[in-house]
Amino acid sequence: MKNFLNNLTGNMSESTVNEAARKLKDLLVSNETVEKSFKIFRDAIVFTNLRIILIDVQGVTGSKVSYHSIPYKSIVSYEIETAGTLDLDSELKIYISGQAEPLKKEFKKGSNIKEVGQLIGEHLLHV
Repeated sequence: MKNFLNNLTGNMSESTVNEAARKLKDLLVSNETVEKSFKIFRDAIVFTNLRIILIDVQGVTGSKVSYHSIPYKSIVSYEIETAGTLDLDSELKIYISGQAEPLKKEFKKGSNIKEVGQLIGEHLLHV
């Protein structure tokens, strides 16, 4: 019931790396690996060693799927907002070169948003 409510409210929850890699096996390039994955209902955001992939499952049957690939090199900056006492959700904002508005994703309470920020930071700073 808790996962169902998170899906309805639009909050991301962590999913397994193996599950994401299996679903993306035909899209990943050679030597690309999934590092972290979050899902919301049928949609997902996947962090690989080369890019971020946004998965948008469309329609009632879910047979139409949109994959939005964002190479780390096109990310200008990012912002994370941790959960608070009253605001239980964390938020990730990604500023992409050539786009005025950031890409925004909300994560459910308990998601390690700092780990997501560290992962993006490592790729942007080439650490």
